[in-house]
Amino acid sequence: MDIAEGQQCPQALKRIVGAELDVDVSAPTTLEFQIAVAPHPGAEIFELLAFVLDGEPVQPLEISGMHGNRIHKLDVAAGHLELVYAATIVGQTAPAPVTEYDLSMYLRPSRYAEADKFYGFAATEFGRYLDSTTLLEKVSEWVGGRLSYVQGSSDPIDGAVDTLLAGAGVCRDFAHLAVALLRAVNVPARVVSVYAPGLYPMDFHAVAEAFVDGSWRVVDGTLLAPRQTLVRIATGRDAADIAFLDNHKGAITLNALTVSAIVDGALPRDSIDELVSIR
Repeated sequence: MDIAEGQQCPQALKRIVGAELDVDVSAPTTLEFQIAVAPHPGAEIFELLAFVLDGEPVQPLEISGMHGNRIHKLDVAAGHLELVYAATIVGQTAPAPVTEYDLSMYLRPSRYAEADKFYGFAATEFGRYLDSTTLLEKVSEWVGGRLSYVQGSSDPIDGAVDTLLAGAGVCRDFAHLAVALLRAVNVPARVVSVYAPGLYPMDFHAVAEAFVDGSWRVVDGTLLAPRQTLVRIATGRDAADIAFLDNHKGAITLNALTVSAIVDGALPRDSIDELVSIR
């Protein structure tokens, strides 16, 4: 069990998030989880994280990655693994920092966001939108209009091209397509896993972030949850960098996954034409 506290933030927004996983491990393996919220400087965070293997507590190794990604790594024998995570975030953090390295890396094609396959197409569809705010609105609107949100409609190895051809997907697919299109018109973009109060059905959520007007701004063509209350978990090039669970050796079975995310008070209204940063 880990307990972590940050600094008090004068803003009153309170978000309560958590996840529970039930995993059968068939053979010894190394597991990596990315379910803990990223650091929120300036906010107050109360956090609990517990791993139990066959009734006995086990302690993970926490690895700090780029953008505050927190990987909890476990070398486990065969058995039954249960994970419980809970966090309360009071207040908001500053918008995510920006580096020159970010602005270079997030223009490049990646495994699931193949921007190089969209250059001509994206220029035709979006090249006339010179105002960055309008561009984000049009990309989000276009992705949301071209894709249907259908659970189970995509394969975990599908990329943005597959998603466009299929015309359907889940949140990661919406995010990959938005990122690929934005990179193709020379806007740095990346994928973020989040806890999303208001999301239904509740699950881990994935959104895109684009560098616009000096900050990272959220793009979510699904429109399934208000962007103002999202809680950052992990950030990267695409889904390969932000997976909530990676298995590196033996076979496992994910028996159950429960995710929760609520905000204290009413959910805010969101508008697609507004610039919003994850805070």
